[in-house]
Amino acid sequence: MSDLYLTIKDTGTHEIVIKKSQFICNVARTTTKEEAETFIEKIKTLHRQATHNCFAYVIGPNNQIKRQSDNGEPSGTAGVPILDVLEKMQLHDTTVVVTRYFGGIKLGTGGLIRAYSKAASEAIRHTGIVKKVLQRELNLSLNYPNLGKLQNFLENKQIPITDTIYTENVTVCFALDNDEIETFCAQITELFNAQIDITIGKEKFHEIEVKL
Repeated sequence: MSDLYLTIKDTGTHEIVIKKSQFICNVARTTTKEEAETFIEKIKTLHRQATHNCFAYVIGPNNQIKRQSDNGEPSGTAGVPILDVLEKMQLHDTTVVVTRYFGGIKLGTGGLIRAYSKAASEAIRHTGIVKKVLQRELNLSLNYPNLGKLQNFLENKQIPITDTIYTENVTVCFALDNDEIETFCAQITELFNAQIDITIGKEKFHEIEVKL
């Protein structure tokens, strides 16, 4: 499994109109084939009167599972362009369904490909993307007078605090990449003259929003 991959930030919906045809794109994070298929069926039921409900999805950190469907559009003009958007944006664990309500004007093969690509890419940008990074959790326990000093140190290092626990001492929680831990622990031990307790926890994927 990769230590880093991109996925959709959340479930989202975005709509565009091209030559009177309405394209409604729904996107969702799905980690299994079953989740993807359930989401697709939900959208199909919601838009059962639509002309087409075309989709594509990629599942797994290495996109082990891929599927796409033109759902009645000319072969290769809907599902493939949607899948191409997912692959070019390097997204994983993502399902995209583009619903089309025909507006009476035919778009042609090239027009359909551009329309479905645009609907998918705009919906993804509108919803947002996150970077999933495999990091290890760290907890630092220290006395209250040193809390401000630690907070300033972490802020300067651009390390976001995930939790702060106030008991007899104060415990500050955050996460680091594995290759950063040894250097960080040496720096923090020196900074506080070893008057700090460091607990290294488990590995976990943390999400970092990607600016588009």
